[in-house]
This record gives sequence, C-alpha cells and structure tokens, in this order.
Amino acid sequence: MTIRVLIADDHRLILEGIRRALASVEDIEVVGEAQTGSQVMPLVLRTDPDVVLLDLRMPELDGLACLDAIRSRAPKVKVVVLSAFSDPEHIQSAFSHGATAYIVKSVNPVDLPSALRQAVEETVYRAAPVLDGNSVSRNDAGLTERELAMLKAVARGLSNQAIGKEFWVTEQTVKFHLTNIYRKLGVANRTEATRYAYQHGLVESYG
Repeated sequence: MTIRVLIADDHRLILEGIRRALASVEDIEVVGEAQTGSQVMPLVLRTDPDVVLLDLRMPELDGLACLDAIRSRAPKVKVVVLSAFSDPEHIQSAFSHGATAYIVKSVNPVDLPSALRQAVEETVYRAAPVLDGNSVSRNDAGLTERELAMLKAVARGLSNQAIGKEFWVTEQTVKFHLTNIYRKLGVANRTEATRYAYQHGLVESYG
C-alpha cells in the first residue's frame, strides 16, 4: 500500500527537505503541499491523503485549528505534527486536538518514513525529547522515547533483525540505539539491560 502524504509548513526549505527525504521511499507519495493554514483543509479534500504532516505555526490558520478542521471534516485522515516545539505543553495540546503522532524538527530525516507508517498503522510515534509524565518519573536513565521502546522490544526477546522490522530501521541503526541504551543504563548486554528494565519498572512484568 502506498501512503499518500500532504505536507503543510510555511517554510519552503522545510517543505523541500521533507520532499527530498520522502522522494526515494517506494511506499510513500507526496500528494500536496500547503504553506498556509487556510490551504490545508481544501488540499485535504482535494488530494485525499492518508496522512497530513503538519507544522503547528502556520500563517492564516495555526496548526491546532487545522487539526480541529481535519478531525471534523476528514476524520479518517491521520495527522502527524512536525514542530520545532519540544515542550510537554505543545505536545499534549497537539494530541488533545487529535494528532496521531508528534515529531520534533530535530528528528533525523531517515526516521520520517517510519513515523508516517506508524501513524497510518496507529502505533503512536512520539519522536520528542520529552516523555509523558508517568514515564519521566520512571525513566531516570534518560532514555529517549525511541530508546525506551527498543528496550521494551529487547525485554520481549526480539532479535536485532526483528526490532529493525518493527521500527522500520536497519539492523545497524538498532545496534546504534542499543549501544546508547547500554551506556545510559550502565550495562554490558541484552540480558543485563532486560534485568535492569524489569527491576526499575521501565517495562511491565509479564505473567
């Protein structure tokens, strides 16, 4: 299945960068671009995208107003917010207005396709340097949301290859993340990482 994406951002450089990041991805097609908030809803109705990649700060109509309009008039369309804001207030506000996922603009462009796929599959993606309130208190090791998700996958016994398939990344990328996880946790391998995760409540105990 090809994922149809509408990009909405008021900066031409950002639009161009996103288009280039997605151009070589076989299962993603950019079907439209909007540079003002008022262009978003008409383009959604005209191009029928699966996902709208939406900036929060837009002229004429801001991102939250666009979110409200899409939820009301095209509820099946997923919205992934791509914003420079990384504070909990903006992130929570976006989700409360119906965003499916939230990505901070410092994200590696190679992770964009994965985020869009996860939005369509409704496995919520939060590529932000903040976590929800419950996770913050339990995540003293300073793991990012992606690292925490990968640690949970390790605790489930998944191989690097299986984790790569689940997160739509290469095995090399998985190894890179695991190296960072081990360093932050002060452990040497998967077994120690899993034990740490259960002992510190980073993953739920099964059975």
